[in-house]
Amino acid sequence: MQYRTFGRTGIRMSALGFGAMRLPMTPDDQHVDEEKAIPVIRRAYELGVNYFDTAPYYCKSESEIVLGKAIKPFRDQIYVSTKNPIDNGDGVVFRQKLEESLRKLDCGWIDFYHMWGISWKSYEEHITAKDGPLAQARRAKEEGLIRHISYSFHDTPEALLRLIDTGNFESMTVQYNLLDRANEQAIQHAHEAGMGVVIMGPVGGGRLSGYSEQIRQLLPNGFGVALSGMSTIEMVEQNAATVSRPEGLSAEERRQIAQALDELKRLADLYCTGCQYCMPCPNDVNIPQIFEFMNYHRVYGLTEHARAQYALLGTNHEWIKGENASACLECGECEGKCPQHLNIIEQLKEAHRTLGA
Repeated sequence: MQYRTFGRTGIRMSALGFGAMRLPMTPDDQHVDEEKAIPVIRRAYELGVNYFDTAPYYCKSESEIVLGKAIKPFRDQIYVSTKNPIDNGDGVVFRQKLEESLRKLDCGWIDFYHMWGISWKSYEEHITAKDGPLAQARRAKEEGLIRHISYSFHDTPEALLRLIDTGNFESMTVQYNLLDRANEQAIQHAHEAGMGVVIMGPVGGGRLSGYSEQIRQLLPNGFGVALSGMSTIEMVEQNAATVSRPEGLSAEERRQIAQALDELKRLADLYCTGCQYCMPCPNDVNIPQIFEFMNYHRVYGLTEHARAQYALLGTNHEWIKGENASACLECGECEGKCPQHLNIIEQLKEAHRTLGA
């Protein structure tokens, strides 16, 4: 296992982190199968993984409980991350959620406590409220209940840079993979600022698993941990083997892979650059998101993933918002705003035929 110094914490963290969001479930999918899950978690520890990430709602809200059981024999030799879903600026509620996670994990402290999925708006309006989540987190750190204050993030790269510059956090967990490199500059900036960086989705939710070695080599400078959700011992062993190899790609191999990825991005931009000038749609059709899913299918050949993501439109999903292409009423408002002059209406029809099947 390779280890890296994790920001200004000085901790030597394993390059692979265990994401406890996909633990094996019982046949009815209502509970974590502890007899399978606990050996998977402990195998990761045996192979050198020392960063374990969970959250209150993972795996039917049982992930924290099962992780706590699994790590009890070696709790003081690893680092546990969990999260607080910030709904408002109520510091009392924040503290209650922290104490609930401590109870479920059955341990006295949390190493990396994340403000979960924050944005710049929630930072300004909720997190920094008087005696709100940030103040409560600092108090809990003084009490020894939290070792490091962190956040996970799903806002824009520009907002991410602003959060880093607040200086209020010791680590962050952000999206990065070969299909989504928008946060690359911010990751480097965080590293230079002394923050620990955890990458989530390094294989794009599994859709890039065939490129795991390239992903390992092309992760941006500054990342500390690549987080992977693992549900079997085989997955743990494969991922551990990948991040344990000392040899790297040559400069020319890295250049060739990066060039190939840039060419794929160029092809994707021929269809839609994601500029969002077409938005908002009066019928709430998420046009840029639909075209991104079409690029997964058309450019990257990830058809099944694209269809699965498309199916989440119109379901009030946490991150995939808006309606699918069937809600388009062909008003034409979007086409008049598109700088590429795309035939958006016809492309939406094609997307629904292809991805809505």
